[in-house]
Amino acid sequence: MSRLGNLGARLYRGEVGYDFIRNRKIWYGVSILITITAIIGVAVGGLRLGIEFEGGAVFTTDTKAKISTAQATDVATEASGHQAIVQELGNGGLRIQITEVGTAKANEIKETLSDELGIPANDINADLVGPSWGEQIANKAWTGLVVFMILVVIYLAIAFEWRMAVAALIALIHDITITVGVYALVGFEVTPGTVIGLLTILGYSLYDTVVVFDSLKEGQKDITKQTRFTYSEIANRSINSTLVRSINTTVVALLPVAGLLFIGGGVLGAGMLNDISLSLFVGLAAGAYSSIFIATPLVADLKEREPQMKALKKRILAKRAAAAAKGESPDEGPEDRRDDGSPDAETAGTVIGRPRSHGRTPGKR
Repeated sequence: MSRLGNLGARLYRGEVGYDFIRNRKIWYGVSILITITAIIGVAVGGLRLGIEFEGGAVFTTDTKAKISTAQATDVATEASGHQAIVQELGNGGLRIQITEVGTAKANEIKETLSDELGIPANDINADLVGPSWGEQIANKAWTGLVVFMILVVIYLAIAFEWRMAVAALIALIHDITITVGVYALVGFEVTPGTVIGLLTILGYSLYDTVVVFDSLKEGQKDITKQTRFTYSEIANRSINSTLVRSINTTVVALLPVAGLLFIGGGVLGAGMLNDISLSLFVGLAAGAYSSIFIATPLVADLKEREPQMKALKKRILAKRAAAAAKGESPDEGPEDRRDDGSPDAETAGTVIGRPRSHGRTPGKR
């Protein structure tokens, strides 16, 4: 078995683990800091809306221009009076995008481009884009987002419980805010491709969260009938048992998206690939982070406020104090021992977040 597979098996069995819940305030602080930075980026810099939302003209050529992309940008900007965005196409042609341009001005720009690029005017395609189309897409996206959020909350509240639904909703808002903030900070255009990417990451983010929640749901059965683990400790075991699976699925999903972003968008200059892949890349990473460091710790915080969970924690702490006074392991009580008095192999191997120490190999007598 590979090292990663062996680690995953040990995490699943609870033999090793990291205490995510105990350090939850650190994760909350990091998330709040990143979220505030994203909000400031949107508020100060604003989003760079694409031509589909602003309206304007798009000029494309199938013939390779006689001047460079930088020179074409200067020519188009000077001719239109607005900042032009020029991209080189795979066939050597150019795509020139200029916002806030009407029909008459578009014809003038087309003639200027024909002269400067050394391409006949008939070989330059000019398309006018109205802002109403992008506005319709944005409105439909917002409607879809709201409906999705409502359905997610209802489903999780029924399938799990309302605390998990609230935690998942906060995690989703966290992921979307960070993704939008990255767009504002790096200056990428917001296009319909961006909207598609944002809606897509919601499913990925929710998938990782539900995997951990399902493990937590199984682990909390009859929780008040035992005095071995608190709710937070069971939540921590759930995160650790699904940790390798979450990492594997996230890495596998990120690799092709990274290929689209850095190779397809960066090397080949494919604009639409940039729009979709950046939102997917940031959203997938943020979703994996929030499912481990935000959603589950939030559920633990909410559950630990219940009277039953408070009483359970009090009993467990009292039991551990009594066991420590007798010289036993703090997490080992009478029910942790076999009939002959030896420690139970299933519970002797670990304490949440660190190995137990009994002066012997766990599981052997």
